[in-house]
Amino acid sequence: MEYLDFELPIKELEDQLDKCQVIGQESDVDVTATCEQIQQKLEATKKDIYKNLTAWQRVQLSRHPNRPYTLEHIANLTDNTFLELFGDRNFKDDKAMVGGLGKIGGQSFMIVGQQKGINTKMRQYRNFGMANPEGYRKALRLMKMAEKFGIPVLTLVDTPGAYPGLEAEERGQGEAIARNIFEMIRLKVPIITVIVGEGASGGALGIGVGDRVYMMENSWYSVISPENCSSILWRSWAHKEQAAEALKLTSKDMAEQNLVDGVIPEPLGGAHYDKATAFKSVKEYVLKGFDELKNLSTADLIEQRMDKYSKMGHFKE
Repeated sequence: MEYLDFELPIKELEDQLDKCQVIGQESDVDVTATCEQIQQKLEATKKDIYKNLTAWQRVQLSRHPNRPYTLEHIANLTDNTFLELFGDRNFKDDKAMVGGLGKIGGQSFMIVGQQKGINTKMRQYRNFGMANPEGYRKALRLMKMAEKFGIPVLTLVDTPGAYPGLEAEERGQGEAIARNIFEMIRLKVPIITVIVGEGASGGALGIGVGDRVYMMENSWYSVISPENCSSILWRSWAHKEQAAEALKLTSKDMAEQNLVDGVIPEPLGGAHYDKATAFKSVKEYVLKGFDELKNLSTADLIEQRMDKYSKMGHFKE
């Protein structure tokens, strides 16, 4: 297990508990009472740390190297039925964007999401979850296929942003994302979106338009990352914690502003501490969202989706 800087007190207590247990196993000394005291202190420390997380600490948790990524979510959400589909039928297959057909609770879904990779080699292969235009065009192709056959769409968002390279801009990155938003608004099947990790900028919005949008408790969703916000406003990353607070990017903030439809609870410490429980919670929210949408007519579905996004934000004339 890897620990973030604010989790070091937990690491120290867990190390103490391990040493205490080893002493008890290797000697005749009864250390039961001591181990129980350390265990109680460990539980209290965990609760104190994780119930009072700052916005920046939640951003760190969303990037935790042990946190489950999109393909792991898909493998545990589906009933061993996922069939991955490839290519945008125009340029090439983007490895940062994955998608395909799968059954969740007996219901077929077209599942689309960004995949970061779990080690250095795979992160390079997946371009760190930053999709090129062909990734968004691939996602749209799959969603249009789902529409043709009346299959609901599930999108899993986890990206630090769309790829900002020159070649991506040359192939129409902005147009691809805008086209996805335009087409998703009027897609004729239910769309359920779950922010499972990072939801940054247009990279997230390119697959983030949904009838039901849920955020995992330790995910974030914002127009810009705290580091990039800090670099623009202060010409330095040194103010990233302050930027994270100002951006109101946590799941709690987004729910309070009615920008998402629900927050999916995570196990104490984050989804990586108890992945099975985290996957179960995501599955429950996905199926609950689908149950709320499945009986709506196509016209009502699209009208409600348009109303949902039209009502967001405040303005003065």
